[in-house]
Parts: sequence; C-alpha cells; structure tokens
Amino acid sequence: MINATFGKRLRGLTDVRGPLCVGIDPHPGLLAQWGLPDDVTGLERFAETVVEALADRVAVLKPQSAFFERFGSAGVAVLERVIAQSRTGGALTIVDAKRGDIGSTMAAYAQAYVGAGAPLAGDAVTVSPYLGFESLRPLLDLAAETGRGVFVLALTSNPEGPQVQHARGEDGRTVAQTVIDAAAAANAGAEPLGSVGVVVGATVRGVGREHVFTGLNGPLLAPGIGAQGATAADLQAVFGDALGDVLPSSSREVLAGGPSIGGLRAAAERALDAVGAVLGTPAKSV
Repeated sequence: MINATFGKRLRGLTDVRGPLCVGIDPHPGLLAQWGLPDDVTGLERFAETVVEALADRVAVLKPQSAFFERFGSAGVAVLERVIAQSRTGGALTIVDAKRGDIGSTMAAYAQAYVGAGAPLAGDAVTVSPYLGFESLRPLLDLAAETGRGVFVLALTSNPEGPQVQHARGEDGRTVAQTVIDAAAAANAGAEPLGSVGVVVGATVRGVGREHVFTGLNGPLLAPGIGAQGATAADLQAVFGDALGDVLPSSSREVLAGGPSIGGLRAAAERALDAVGAVLGTPAKSV
C-alpha cells in the first residue's frame, strides 16, 4: 500500500540521494558493448545488473518498456521483476512506456501501469497527450488514487517534435505550453510537489526558455544528458528559475560504465556530481 503521493516520495528521496534518474535501456548496441547476447538472457543480465548496482543508491530508475517488449512475454516478465527489485532496493521507478489513447483503452492502460498491485505498475509512467490532455483522464485519476505519478510529454528533443509541440493555438500558447499548464492545474495545491510531471528534453535549450515552467508545481523529467548531446550545464539554459524541480535523466552515459557494478556506480556518481553542481544540490555518495 502506498501511503504518500508520488510527488512527496520523489522530493524526499531526491533530498537524500540527489536528483538523478538513470534509464535502463538495454538496446542491442549496449548489450553487445557489455558482451551479452541479444536475447532475453542478455536482457535479464543487463537489467538486473543495473538494478543491483544502483537501486540502493540513485533516486530513480527508468526502464524503457520497448526494449523489454521486443522479446515478447519473456521480456515483459523481466520488466516486471526489474520494477519489483528496484522497489526492494529503495529506488523509485518510472516506467517509460509513453502510452496514449482514448476511452476504455486508456482506462486499460491505467490499470496496467498505475493500478494497485499491477505487475507493470512502477511509481510513475510516461504518457503522450497528443490525443488531447483530457484523453489521459482515466490514467490521471487512477494514479491520484493509487499514489503514483504521471510524466506527460511536453517538449521532446526529436527533430519531428516541433511540428506538433511548437504549434500555437488561438490564445498564442504553444501546444507544449498548454500541456505544461494542464499539468500545473492538476498539481494545484499539492505539497511539497505535485505528482503530474512533464518531460522536457535537456537538449531543447533556447526553445525551452520560451516556455513557462515555474507554475508547474511538479517534477520536470529532463532526458538527454550524455549520449543525446546535452550536458548538465544545459539545464540552466532550458529551465531557468524552475531548476529546483528538475529531475535530470541519463541513460547511455551511465550504462556505458557497465558491465561491472563498480563501473556503473562510478558513472552514476559522476553524473550526479555534474547535475548537482548545476542544480545547487549537495554532493551525494553513490
């Protein structure tokens, strides 16, 4: 039973462990780099090594669902174990599934990813709002009931993203800003932090400064540190005065420290030191 909201648990854990999310992205190139086969046994060895190395040290682990799903039911079973093992180690999990649909289908996704006792339910899940923010309502409502978090895509770093996210409505706001504002409304009155976050790529730099994050009252998940081209220093350029709510996410840069436990821990510590210097948080020992 979850007794505190996701926002409260996230704030408490990042205060202790530092603001870092590490992605678990077992794509074929990383499996090969680790000397592992591109099959479910390699997947399991990879994912469970990351959990063993980091679940008792970093605040958040973010398994990318697609890399598990590509192996079918056996891969999904590994994902279920990764979620459970991360919880045992003390880390929060964001299941990076980017689901989005309408009606009864969205309600089914809600049961799968934020339902009480669901095997695929981590502490939070990523979702896509581009069927309209209110299409997410079944998942948002169930997450609020079960104490879980939701991260809504807002400003992504892929080249195609601006076609939708930078478009402006009649009121002059970008689509991305309407998503941020809708998330802010969902977080109104929450303390110390709301449970509806948004995803904003650390690579968007100047475009990010055109958007207002300070009223979100929720976490800003910032992927892209490392292999995607962003550095910790870019966080200031993107988020400005909202830096205190940023949860930087690094995947390949940390995962390249494997397959050794010590190598992963050292890479995570370097990442945490780098983001901590920008966010003004004390150095933590990973």
